Amino acid sequence: MLEQKAIVYEKAVLIGVMNRQQNEERVKEYLDELEFLTYTAGGEVCKRFVQRMELPNPKTYIGSGKMEEVEAYVDAHEIGSVIFDDELSPAQQRNIEKQLRCKILDRTSLILDIFAQRAQTSYARTQVELAQYEYLLPRLTGLWTHLERQKGGIGMRGPGETEIETDRRIVRDRISLLKKKLLKIDRQMETQRGNRGALVRVALVGYTNVGKSTLMNVISKSDVFAENKLFATLDTTVRKVVIGNLPFLLSDTVGFIRKLPTQLVESFKSTLDEVREADLLLHVVDISHPNFEEHIDSVRKILDEIGCADKKTIMVFNKIDQYTHDTIDADDLITERTKKHFTIEEWKRTWMQKLGDSAIFISALNKENLEEFRKRVYAEVRDIHVSRFPYNNFLYPQNLDEY
Repeated sequence: MLEQKAIVYEKAVLIGVMNRQQNEERVKEYLDELEFLTYTAGGEVCKRFVQRMELPNPKTYIGSGKMEEVEAYVDAHEIGSVIFDDELSPAQQRNIEKQLRCKILDRTSLILDIFAQRAQTSYARTQVELAQYEYLLPRLTGLWTHLERQKGGIGMRGPGETEIETDRRIVRDRISLLKKKLLKIDRQMETQRGNRGALVRVALVGYTNVGKSTLMNVISKSDVFAENKLFATLDTTVRKVVIGNLPFLLSDTVGFIRKLPTQLVESFKSTLDEVREADLLLHVVDISHPNFEEHIDSVRKILDEIGCADKKTIMVFNKIDQYTHDTIDADDLITERTKKHFTIEEWKRTWMQKLGDSAIFISALNKENLEEFRKRVYAEVRDIHVSRFPYNNFLYPQNLDEY
């Protein structure tokens, strides 16, 4: 009988900066997300440090007083990792490591680590490795010491090649090799996409952990891996789906996140090609999240970056079963009513009303309102199909009147 192995989480502390653009509530939400990222990567957050300052310190990101406070806590509690909410410059990272004498990570390196854990296929692993090397290149100084004991002596004194130059050359060569490998895989993927025939293509997009894979499993009756952790899906999954009398292709893509590292957007270009080549986007939103509006803005920003902002989109507000709102007592005359107090019906009367038929409220897990969702998707896919193939027969013409 196999013994059950206990999961040991690495102790970590989080560090954030509060300025005029980020109030206390915003910083708390960012650090909540960073804590979820840390948990996904296999860490346990012991404490958070937040400093109010207009601009981060160019040497150590936070001030010297706060740094001493962090150092005392790290030493006293044997902390393994200190994680910063923003991307650190190479100089900042080196200075902080010298003072704290432990592993220093920023938001970018944490996301890259999660991607490295989650990559299952050779394609995803190659994409992640390329992103890691591109992140590593400017941070090479002092990382390795494999040339520090090179012998000197007669006939050995020349300009030579320093350790850092050798490291940079090795990494650049590896980046070049990985890019060539990805180009080859991109051509294969392009051929695969070209061989899918004349079917309409629909892509699920959205913030990470909003339920895209769960929705994919429900619609396509497949078994795509889904988990309540960030970036559970890295590899694009494409399934043929038939609603009523009409077949189409549905693809589940990698989730987006605020401050998504540029290296990842660059290396995951071909994965995002599924989004670029889609005829219809299903933008899945976790309406139970208190800041879902910010998540929508983040996704739209990334869609704009990859040239997909103008695509036909249906907003799918998921997890309505988990949505809760704050209430105000009848005798409470002080508390001001805000968006936190809106019911779903009240949300529908806000800016969502302008979306009209392009907004659907469902629960993929509990299969609520899925029939309405299917009808809406069917209508949209049918319009695209008819405009593209006006004289094309449908798969099952006898079922046409049902939808």
